[in-house]
Amino acid sequence: MKLTFTALDEERAGPQWASRFERLWPAYRQWWLSQGELQRPSYLECLRALKQHMPELVPVYENLTELAGGGDRAARFLSLYRPPPYLSGCSQAVWSGNKPLLVRNYDYSPSAFDAVVLRSRWLEKTVLGMSDCMIGLLDGINEDGLAVSLTFGGRRVVGPGFGIPIVLRYILETCSTVNQATEVLQRVPCHMAYNVTVLDSTGSFRTVFVGPDRPAIVTDAAAATNHQGEVEWSEHARATSSVEREAFLLERLNRRTHSAKTLVAAFGRPPLYSPHFDRGFGTLYTAVYSPIESLLELQWPGISWSLPLAGFNNQTREISFTPEPEASSS
Repeated sequence: MKLTFTALDEERAGPQWASRFERLWPAYRQWWLSQGELQRPSYLECLRALKQHMPELVPVYENLTELAGGGDRAARFLSLYRPPPYLSGCSQAVWSGNKPLLVRNYDYSPSAFDAVVLRSRWLEKTVLGMSDCMIGLLDGINEDGLAVSLTFGGRRVVGPGFGIPIVLRYILETCSTVNQATEVLQRVPCHMAYNVTVLDSTGSFRTVFVGPDRPAIVTDAAAATNHQGEVEWSEHARATSSVEREAFLLERLNRRTHSAKTLVAAFGRPPLYSPHFDRGFGTLYTAVYSPIESLLELQWPGISWSLPLAGFNNQTREISFTPEPEASSS
């Protein structure tokens, strides 16, 4: 099983973005229509929601819609307002030290993943991160040293709001500090439960539990997996070992004998690293964000790829994944 990861530098969305959209749109359209078109909001609903909650992003949205051909379905999809539900695994933690780090594993299906690291300047800040849904980000960092990542929150509830990737994009486009980011997470509605961890260049960090049915909860948790304090979806927690992964991370963060290097290395091994690619939550990458150095380092077992915010170049890496071995029938 192989994926080609692409590092793409395009300051303002243009021909490269349009080419990727053309290639990925059939799969995204199928997902977006998976519950039937009537379940998705109208274009006017989407535009009104963006103008109300993330007005600074409207010019970006309009430009991307034009690059995508201006069609109604594409425009509604790109707003990421009330999209279909989607689940993932994921683990993330903050290392507090002289050089604080935000470290995360992204656990998802390789068949539903863009595998594109995009460096852009869509508004006034340079932003680098893992692209998702063409307009959003799974994790990223901006020129002010603000880093952000997400994990699924382990709750079934779905409601009015935006898909979390566009909210992460909005944070990095408009915020410079953890306090600004948490304010966004408290006011912008999200359609599902997610845990969002933010870290800035001062070393300040917060993890925010968001969801569509209750106010966001701002915590000082240095680690997050796939539940929000209490486990509310026990089947998902068991399937993804959410409680065990959280305990594993907290134990390492609390032990003074551990270093940043050993913490990062732990993300490449069980229980944090998942080989369950056939079940839709294998670890597709480990991301290590350094706000002080303005650096993203992507890692896989035995492989490291350094991507600085400055001096970023277009390049690719082909990564092979080994699924868990099938159980013996004997």
